[in-house]
Amino acid sequence: MAQISGISEKMHTVTVTGYNSGGDGVARLDDGRVVFIRNAARGDVLEVALESARSRSARAVIVRVLSPSPYRVEPDCPVYPECGGCDFRHLSYGEELDAKLRRVNDALERVGGLALRAGAILTTGQTSGYRNKAVFHSDGDSLGFYKAQTHDVAPISRCLLLKDDLNDALKALAHGGDAPCETFAGPIMAGEPLAAQCVHRQRRSLPPSITLRSGRNGLDPPLEERLDGLIFRISGFFQVNTGAALLLYNKAREYAALTKRESLIDLYCGVGALTLFVGRDAGRALGVELDNAAVEAARENARLNGFSHIDFIKADAASWDPGPGMANPDCVIVDPPRKGLSPCAVSKLLSLAPGRIVYVSCDPATLARDLRALKGYEAADICAVDMFPRTANIECCCILVRRCV
Repeated sequence: MAQISGISEKMHTVTVTGYNSGGDGVARLDDGRVVFIRNAARGDVLEVALESARSRSARAVIVRVLSPSPYRVEPDCPVYPECGGCDFRHLSYGEELDAKLRRVNDALERVGGLALRAGAILTTGQTSGYRNKAVFHSDGDSLGFYKAQTHDVAPISRCLLLKDDLNDALKALAHGGDAPCETFAGPIMAGEPLAAQCVHRQRRSLPPSITLRSGRNGLDPPLEERLDGLIFRISGFFQVNTGAALLLYNKAREYAALTKRESLIDLYCGVGALTLFVGRDAGRALGVELDNAAVEAARENARLNGFSHIDFIKADAASWDPGPGMANPDCVIVDPPRKGLSPCAVSKLLSLAPGRIVYVSCDPATLARDLRALKGYEAADICAVDMFPRTANIECCCILVRRCV
């Protein structure tokens, strides 16, 4: 019997054939059960021990790699896989992209019952130093990320995913002086002056969590991102990978294909980044967002960029009344949360009856479900974007066109 971190189970020899949506390797036991194995690579032959089991599936840990996959590489991070921030540092980047593409296309087929397939993944090629924001957790003494599938903190001194100024701020937080510190309030902006942003460590007084954003302090001057000539002041949600966000937004703009004679509605618009990026081509554009602070930030972003034809309202995307001026838009963008569109939101979208819908999604399964639910529309094309390299997450952008009746 194997004794591994409290696991007691006989050994099993398995061959990994693919990955699940969380990045775990997938194999089968001799009795036919599916087994999920963290940090496995497609093609690995492994000796594993079960850590949990059900009638049709199980989870296992690797005891020994009997024959390594050709896609397996030596992780370049000293805290991987203990830290739960990355999923794929043991894979070549080419295999990671292939795994993500398979995930998208499997969801389209199995969940959506669609013939549509994504042909490739857009990527900047930058797998390190791309994140402009991070949330760190503390056990009261050290800062880090949660270990995989736990709320235990794995201490981090430097993260390969983060921009340099975030790592500098992390170092100051973790190893700064013991001077008294004010209460943490809101995100800490990386940059100078660090002391004014309360980044000195006070002995045994680190807060439970700290948000770091790349750039200077958000008060003076404001924290900004620039994309394709547009300025966005950051308040609330913004894509954590600016380079990949540009790839995604350009694809959404291409799919929308708006002219100055046409109108656009952007549901779940947040701070208005997509509304402005795509809506600059329209004659009129409207962003809909439930969070009041995000709406105010979106209006400020429209003003900063000189877009008088773009407006924003505070409303629930599933129940708002567009009024006669925007009752039948030419195009609607939806970028819902991970859970996708509610049945009410699907009904609202269908009632708007736009000529085309651009659907941006961070979950291929809920995207595929919603594409199937949007009756009267055909998913004409889809593109995947690697917004989060070295993790199992993937972003998609899809264009739907109304069928002729």
